[in-house]
Amino acid sequence: MNDKLIIAGKSYDSRLLVGTGKYKDFTETKNAIETSGAEIITIAIRRSNIGQHPNEPSLLEILPPSKYTLLPNTAGCYTADDAVRTLRLARELLDGHSLVKLEVLGDPQSLYPNVIETIAAAKTLVAEGFQVMVYTSDDPIIAKQLEDIGCVAIMPLASLIGSGMGILNPWNLQLIMDRVSVPVIVDAGVGTASDAAIAMELGCAGVLMNTAIAGAQQPVLMAKAMKQAVEAGRSAYLAGRMPKKLYSASPSSPTAGIITSTRA
Repeated sequence: MNDKLIIAGKSYDSRLLVGTGKYKDFTETKNAIETSGAEIITIAIRRSNIGQHPNEPSLLEILPPSKYTLLPNTAGCYTADDAVRTLRLARELLDGHSLVKLEVLGDPQSLYPNVIETIAAAKTLVAEGFQVMVYTSDDPIIAKQLEDIGCVAIMPLASLIGSGMGILNPWNLQLIMDRVSVPVIVDAGVGTASDAAIAMELGCAGVLMNTAIAGAQQPVLMAKAMKQAVEAGRSAYLAGRMPKKLYSASPSSPTAGIITSTRA
């Protein structure tokens, strides 16, 4: 079955996107990401070295661009200007790389997106030729506006970044998927494998996560679980689940034609 994730015209086998932060060392980072099977990895430019600090170890040494699609992100940015400046730096460091993840945060406690600044940054970045995957709230109106600006993927939160609370509002995710034609990728809030499976069963194109894997007691094992969950959830979505029926029991085996005992 040819079921590829298509983002900005490029196809991917894996629908799991992963971050590179919060691991104890580069070895654990490398092992977890390899086990996850992810092909797109997101890198916080403000927190990771990809060449801007030449005397320090570079993340690109263990996660080379020849093997992965790098997705530089603007984690830690609270204004449109900071986000745009950060991604311009990323493009320079990565030799003209244009696929980026935009996130503009509203406050340092909740890390909830500032959609006004996000829209402003998206307009500038798209005009400058960036292919923007955008972290946003689960507001379907904002999601449609971001698509109309030219973003190549909409990435609504499932719950707050790093919370592990899972899918709190599946109805809004469904509204977003009904209104936009670009991929909808759940970003933030996934805590365990069942959360990832639910997101995929709802019809999301993919799931992006970092803390759910890096914060697990055994990150490499959790990476394996997340890979399996995303694949299982996608298969279940494509298969089409049976309808839910309240108080309408239907036995797994047909009862017609069953031989019953009778008394003379």
